[in-house]
Amino acid sequence: MESIYYVMCWACHRRCRHCYEDRFRPYVRDELAGVLAQAKANFPRIVDHLPERMTYLDRNDPLPGGDLPEKTGRIILSGGEALLDPVREEVTYPVVERLMERYARNGGVKIVVQTTGDLVTEGILDDLLSRGVYMISVASLDDFHVGLEGEAKQAAFKERLTRMFEAAGMRASGLSHVKRQWHEEEGPLFSFFGASPESWIGKIWPRGRGWLNDLSKATMKDNFCNRWSGGLKFLEHAYDGSEVSIEPDGGVYPCCVKTRRPLGNLVEEGLIEILDSLADEPAYRAINAGAPERMGLAYGWSEADFAARSNTLTPAGRPYQNLCIGCDSFHQDVLGPVLEGARQRRIARRAALVDA
Repeated sequence: MESIYYVMCWACHRRCRHCYEDRFRPYVRDELAGVLAQAKANFPRIVDHLPERMTYLDRNDPLPGGDLPEKTGRIILSGGEALLDPVREEVTYPVVERLMERYARNGGVKIVVQTTGDLVTEGILDDLLSRGVYMISVASLDDFHVGLEGEAKQAAFKERLTRMFEAAGMRASGLSHVKRQWHEEEGPLFSFFGASPESWIGKIWPRGRGWLNDLSKATMKDNFCNRWSGGLKFLEHAYDGSEVSIEPDGGVYPCCVKTRRPLGNLVEEGLIEILDSLADEPAYRAINAGAPERMGLAYGWSEADFAARSNTLTPAGRPYQNLCIGCDSFHQDVLGPVLEGARQRRIARRAALVDA
């Protein structure tokens, strides 16, 4: 597989108003212990249920003879805040170590740690690089992050971190974060991005606090599915362009935006097994093609029906229409039994292999 986006733990030191997930927030005492315990209990099985090789065949870069080159994929480790104490010591570092061990003799992997950046220190940077981290991706250069409002503050923040990164022997990525192939550069690298107007998340997804705060400006013309980090090509795990998102409980989704229901759970079973069990399911083939409006054609929903179900009101009472809302409606009304049927078939298949 080319890419996996793994949200390891819900804990964050910020409560940004544009965030796509309300569970990313500060936790204290028993609540913090709870989310940390979930992350620690689940990550070993999640990592062990990832693909045996984190490599992919690149159809965009054929060799002279026509064969496709095998390239090393990436796993993006995120949160919450991956560098928050105690998440950093008890989850992030052990996950990096387990991933490096799993893939060291099996095609390798490029590990990206995504962070707000304001917790990075020289010591933490040394810890990450000594464990083999390929890239530090700072995801906070926008006006939504308190303390970074305005170009001047963002420039100063970026300059300070850049000096620290370069002193550690890292270099800036030469490709935009919205380009799929940025992980093919030689590391270790660093990069910066944020929810700015020119970004692929600049319209703000209809999710989490961004939705509750009425910030999404997306319309039906904004197809979050038909782009990198959307559902596009997620089923084609052997090839370029495939990415899935994983939550701390092991739930796996075809996109970072996340569908209303997970495809399966990596605490229980393997990622490739889950994807292959849905490869012929018309709804997920539509997502894979970046055409969510066609999800219901095999189930009695026309494209007009899907568009109608893509209408809603924001929490502030503003009329709103986006394909993600239609996808949510279809998952809620139709796909529950479909996903459970696929899960039961996977269970039966594993049982049959044991009996054989």
